[in-house]
Amino acid sequence: MSKYITTPIYYVNGEAHIGHAYTTFIADTMARYEKLKGNYTYFLTGTDEHGQKIEESAQKHGKPTQEFADEISASFKNLWDEFEIGYDKFIRTTDEDHKIGVQKAFEVMYAKGDIYKDFYEGHYCVSCETFFPETQLVDGEFCPDCGRTTSVVKEESYFFKLSKYEDALLRHYEENPDFILPRSRANEVINFVKGGLRDLSVTRTSFTWGVKLPESMNDDKHVMYVWLDALMNYVTALGYGKDDANMDFWPASTHFVGKDILRFHAIYWPAFLMSLDLPLPKHIGAHGWWTRDGEKMSKSKGNVVSPKEVSDVYGVENLRYFMLREVPFGQDGDFSQRAFIDRINSELSNDLGNLLNRIIGMSGKYSDFEIDSKDVEKYHTKELDAMNEALGNLDGFMQNMQTHRYLEELWKLFSIGNKAIEEHAPWVKIKEGKKDEALATVALVANILAKASIMLSPVMPKTTAIIADALNFTIDNTSYNELVIDKKLLKLFNIKKVPPLFPRVEEPLMEEAPNAMPDDKPNDKMKEELIANKEAKKEKEEDDNLIEIGQFFETSLKVGVVVEAEEVPKSKKLLKLQVDLGEGTNRQVVAGIKEFYSAESLLNTQVCVVANLKPAKLMGMMSEGMLLAAKDEDGLCLVRPEKPKKAGTPIG
Repeated sequence: MSKYITTPIYYVNGEAHIGHAYTTFIADTMARYEKLKGNYTYFLTGTDEHGQKIEESAQKHGKPTQEFADEISASFKNLWDEFEIGYDKFIRTTDEDHKIGVQKAFEVMYAKGDIYKDFYEGHYCVSCETFFPETQLVDGEFCPDCGRTTSVVKEESYFFKLSKYEDALLRHYEENPDFILPRSRANEVINFVKGGLRDLSVTRTSFTWGVKLPESMNDDKHVMYVWLDALMNYVTALGYGKDDANMDFWPASTHFVGKDILRFHAIYWPAFLMSLDLPLPKHIGAHGWWTRDGEKMSKSKGNVVSPKEVSDVYGVENLRYFMLREVPFGQDGDFSQRAFIDRINSELSNDLGNLLNRIIGMSGKYSDFEIDSKDVEKYHTKELDAMNEALGNLDGFMQNMQTHRYLEELWKLFSIGNKAIEEHAPWVKIKEGKKDEALATVALVANILAKASIMLSPVMPKTTAIIADALNFTIDNTSYNELVIDKKLLKLFNIKKVPPLFPRVEEPLMEEAPNAMPDDKPNDKMKEELIANKEAKKEKEEDDNLIEIGQFFETSLKVGVVVEAEEVPKSKKLLKLQVDLGEGTNRQVVAGIKEFYSAESLLNTQVCVVANLKPAKLMGMMSEGMLLAAKDEDGLCLVRPEKPKKAGTPIG
């Protein structure tokens, strides 16, 4: 089966921002996912380089227009290459092959009677490259999309009969409810079409930076309207108008776009294709915008997020994971450095990275790094069933572009693995002489990591390749079929040591965004709305803070005895403790209580410990639990049993 996946082609009036990166990440992930499944996949991205706005920007920079477009286009391509985006073609609308295809399409539409010449007089927004009727303007002057001032333009133009396709478009939306995803976005498009479509001006004469009309038209003063030119890239990239070399990939499986250009892709583009007698794309996926710390990004506020700046300090794969996990597709997302760090530390470092480290350590201690799956099914049917159920849910989430749900479901595997280690305690089994059971648990977790890394590979290809190498297999369609589809287990192998994949981030690595102030002072109505929103948010937070009794009992609290204690060099707050929890092996707990307790005072005393907390590194030392304490203005004190209790006694 063939799959064709595209990003929009990015307009070359500025460098790539975080929104461009998000679109590209999700399209790249989908393309990698389809290739993993064995589908013949073609992935397109590129740049949109024509139009009055580009011509004016080049003049402002004092450069020839082509040179200006070359520089900005190269910045996009270089960034995607640095991010190792696996595109099959990077198209530019200044490519000669693209121009040929656009001219061919114009000729076909004209010959069909779908393009005609007339005069246009209306309000034009240079920024949006769009004409608007006066009824749609804000205060009779401003663009309804971007808010900038429009100008009245009267000029000769060729028009596309968009109104002719109104009924056909509405019929297509009704018969194909998944044409626009998420479905919540479809209503705005349908309502716009039901409001009546006006024929679309598709050429301009007031500037020259664009695709000329075909020579057969004998009309040199016209250049094509940027949206007709730009949208055609999806088929000219496949050879339309020249050699049709890759047109077998058409129709596109998914066009990924931002919600601001959905109308052009869901109305104009299908109408153009109907005119050309070409099939329509199967899906148009429209995602939301990104804010920063709850504020709209703008250069004036100094809070624009550069994807390169983020990737330089946090790593591109961490950025990919955060953006695809953080926001439901279609909704607006918020880039918060604190939220980003939380994802790295809790999900990547603790859940995934630490799980790999644990089985490397246990296999080295118990079996000289050899892992054998022969007893996994004997001792771990429950865990295998839960793992396979989660794996079976993944495809539906990816097909619906719900990458946040895909990753949330995938992370259940790591929870299964971590829980299996706690429940089956291989270190206890070894002491009891049940080595086969201990090694089966280690092998179970190795298989969980292998299958999870295969399914995580479209999101984090380089990281998962390291995991796969440690587990002595290669991520490809063969391993996907064997381990995920056929549910086979890893063959006997020796696991390799790897350095920590996700070092914990203790402090933000970039400057935080400055506190952005609103452009206008709030009026009384705005103040009332702000107060109401805060109260509603406070009530929701109070409701959200309530937990069920079952949630409380998910926390394992135990009595522990401090058997060793020492200060952590160069730290004003930390003590390193060895705590006996009745497990046969002491737990190392790094606690920030040095200001209130000396190491000597804690020896042989009892403490209360959160025993099922995910291990974390503090100043390079692993901490395998947390002490309960209370702190107020008078200082901190540990929570202790009223009377001595046996080490490991549960607290409930």
